[in-house]
Amino acid sequence: MTRTAPEFIEHEELISNSWQRCRESGLSHHSSPDIEHLDRGELSSSLEQHHQLLETTHYEVLPFYENLLANSNSQVMLADGQGCVIKSWGEQRFKPQHKALFTPGANWQELSLGTNAIGTAIETGSIVQINHDEHFLIANRFMTGSAAPIYGVDRQMLGVIDISSDTYLPEWHTLGMVKIMSQAIENQLIISHFKNNHYILRINTSSENIDSQWSALIVFDETGLIISANRRAELILCSDLKLVNITDIFEVNISQLLNQPEDFQVPLMTNNNYRMHGVLHKPQQTAPRILDFRSLAPDHQKLHVSEQHKFTLDELNLGDPTLAKAILQSKKIVDKDIPILIRGETGVGKEVFVKALHYSSQRHKHNMITVNCASIPQDLVESELFGYEKGAFTGSNSKGYIGLIRKADKGTLFLDEIGDMPLNVQARLLRVLQERRVNPLGSTESYPVDFKLVSATNCNLKEAVKAGTFRQDLYYRVSGLNIELPALRDRTDRRALIQFLLNYYAENKKQALITERTMQRFCQHPWPGNIRQLVSVIQIAQAMSEDEAIDLQYLPDDFFADMEDQLNDNVTALMPEKNPSIEESENTIKLDADDMNIVNLYQSLSCNISKTALELGVSRNTVYKRLRDCGYK
Repeated sequence: MTRTAPEFIEHEELISNSWQRCRESGLSHHSSPDIEHLDRGELSSSLEQHHQLLETTHYEVLPFYENLLANSNSQVMLADGQGCVIKSWGEQRFKPQHKALFTPGANWQELSLGTNAIGTAIETGSIVQINHDEHFLIANRFMTGSAAPIYGVDRQMLGVIDISSDTYLPEWHTLGMVKIMSQAIENQLIISHFKNNHYILRINTSSENIDSQWSALIVFDETGLIISANRRAELILCSDLKLVNITDIFEVNISQLLNQPEDFQVPLMTNNNYRMHGVLHKPQQTAPRILDFRSLAPDHQKLHVSEQHKFTLDELNLGDPTLAKAILQSKKIVDKDIPILIRGETGVGKEVFVKALHYSSQRHKHNMITVNCASIPQDLVESELFGYEKGAFTGSNSKGYIGLIRKADKGTLFLDEIGDMPLNVQARLLRVLQERRVNPLGSTESYPVDFKLVSATNCNLKEAVKAGTFRQDLYYRVSGLNIELPALRDRTDRRALIQFLLNYYAENKKQALITERTMQRFCQHPWPGNIRQLVSVIQIAQAMSEDEAIDLQYLPDDFFADMEDQLNDNVTALMPEKNPSIEESENTIKLDADDMNIVNLYQSLSCNISKTALELGVSRNTVYKRLRDCGYK
């Protein structure tokens, strides 16, 4: 949703406008409710997208209102910004013919259900209560509902909190409840987003409720610049707080304010001579970074890095001959009806390679559908892949589901971890590949499909065929061109790849800098997690180094643990018996620095033994010994 908080609307006008929208959409008072449900895959996706909203509501807000809700004979529902219920709480009291409305996945948009609390709150962006006879559809007049929209830190609507019942609900009770709960959820989201790097000031006109869940919040940086604020803060201060300085709002010295003790109540006077009370919460981490709610993108626009740029195959070629060969072969058959099977260890970038292949093909304007055969529950694989007709099985979507294979029509179908596909599904997939037609579950009709098939696995499918876990006939259908993507430790273009990823993930030019000694460690690292691990280390290092060049002290400990394991493996292989002269050799040959230099190096590396040992090229025991000689215990 891109809808922001609206101006106040009178209740009668709100209902009248809603009824008019219902008439314009073709509804009449006697229309039957068109209850649409998300299918399992769509509901799972919505739950994942709104995970923080759901967790915040369930664990941080609702527990405070359990006693009030327990005796209200009502049900609490949380819907996403499209009006689909993602979670409900409370006793299910509604008659059997109405229960479908209150289950997760049910869509409450006005277009389908007419005037109702959730749908009308979304349409207007306002807190609403819809009483029995105010519902446009007579069929919905068995219930009363109160709903309030929930806005994120970017001021865009995230969802709606609703209280519904089939009995009378006093407006002062339920309307006030959803208002307070929505404010509490919004506050928790703001605190969670900004608490690490910014100052958060709670303010209220009374000192008694200053720590309440719905208090006014102002977020600012060390200069006093206001980064964000909730709607209540702007309401009680009667001011637009976007990117103004806090000293323009309160008569306060910024240095004195920042030096106030944590959670200490501070008397404040506005520049309009109104007295306020405030409590300051300091950043949990240092070095705040400026963000503001005018420039933050909605969650659905925050894409994974592999989605932000549509790489082509040529852009992936950084000089490694094995990868260059795979790219050349793929380019020659990308637009031919020849399947491609990609092998490689976990984390080598198989999905990125397939996306580059798709965007390099003539099918790039159509969908690329990725199916992770290992992550879909076995009892859902068939319905997810092949789709189903309405009523095909208990719990299925009333309108049926097209299936992932048909979604890939005219585009690319990527079957990741195909070696984990159940045998019964393998048989159905083989038939689809042979006939290029799909039969949805519960249907006697088949549908033609046209897609480029790309599969990937990190296991040996030939061995799986011998073991009887993978069909031989399917193997020959998916393995037209076999491509092996090299592990990161085997690539000859590691330095170029590392620099490319540093530039790609850097938020500014300084974050792409790396010291030569750290680059050498990166090139020597065994990278058991391959590119996925490299990306993780780079992101951590860039966050820790801020605007300095990445050096050893900014790398996570497991980076050094991997290198130590590699060193130990090499020592075991080359020197199975311990040689007492090794320790002495290290002391006399490699440690040419004096004791004070070792101590300084150790302290500069955050007192990390592993990093110090790697920097000096000696064992951890040697470092321990020399530090003990210097008085460290």
